[in-house]
Amino acid sequence: MEPGAAPIVFDRPLVRRRLARAVAGGFESFLLERAVADLEERLAAVTRPFAVALDIGTPTPAAAEAVARVRAGIDVVRLAPAPSTAAGRAIAAAVADEEALPVGPESVDLAVSLLGLQSVNDLPGALLQIRRALKPDGLLLACLFGGDTLTELRQSFAAAESEIEGGASPRVAPFADVRSLGGLLQRAGFALPVVDIETVTVRYANAFRLMADLRAMGLSNALVQRRRTPLRRATLLRMAAVYAERFADPDGRIRATFDMVWLSGWAPHESQRKPLRPGSARSRLADALGTTEQRIGPAKQSEEGEG
Repeated sequence: MEPGAAPIVFDRPLVRRRLARAVAGGFESFLLERAVADLEERLAAVTRPFAVALDIGTPTPAAAEAVARVRAGIDVVRLAPAPSTAAGRAIAAAVADEEALPVGPESVDLAVSLLGLQSVNDLPGALLQIRRALKPDGLLLACLFGGDTLTELRQSFAAAESEIEGGASPRVAPFADVRSLGGLLQRAGFALPVVDIETVTVRYANAFRLMADLRAMGLSNALVQRRRTPLRRATLLRMAAVYAERFADPDGRIRATFDMVWLSGWAPHESQRKPLRPGSARSRLADALGTTEQRIGPAKQSEEGEG
């Protein structure tokens, strides 16, 4: 790997093949549908007009179609992650890599992406490309899995492999936390960056049903460092048992966490509000609260030690 290059975490061709297989076999869309509904709500709250929108890496045409529904007359171009996922209804589509966007600078007003960016190797670079593709005062709205997504499955596999095989191998993808994602937006040059998270808990009869859903979403293991030998039956059964022991509700159903993290940010423009300079406030907080301002002297150093 070249100095400064992003680490290669995901086998990107395998990611695309597994997503194409999932779509061809009947994509499990309940989480994507939730993200689409949220996207429509967020778009409806923005009064700024958009002429051209770009959908980047969403597994199905659902996001592009939602943009077209909410914003009548908008031109929507969809950059699909795999050939078999590119078909849509009245939506221009092309197959493209989220890490190498085939669009010119300042060419779109709105960029959206739902549940696709968590599997790119160079997320900082992808966000930078998106920001450059936006016209001044253009908007990014993206949702990706982050935080503690699938933490139960990760812990259960690690425990089972350590017990049965004497060591754990990567089974569940790493997901960025909210603070890191906020920093990436700022680093990419977005103005007014906002990151928020919705934790969705899905319950299953057992771990095998969860894994079937993950395959139907194209989310099965595509890590470069994954173990290449077939998963042993004994390990799989032990993983399911650990999962049930640690993460089951009283009725016996297991919990699976999905942290859906939303990123929003604007391409800088002179019309956007700017933060005030320190010391430029014209009124005191004490006056607003109806209290008396008191000066506080230097804090005394604590004499208590750590317990």
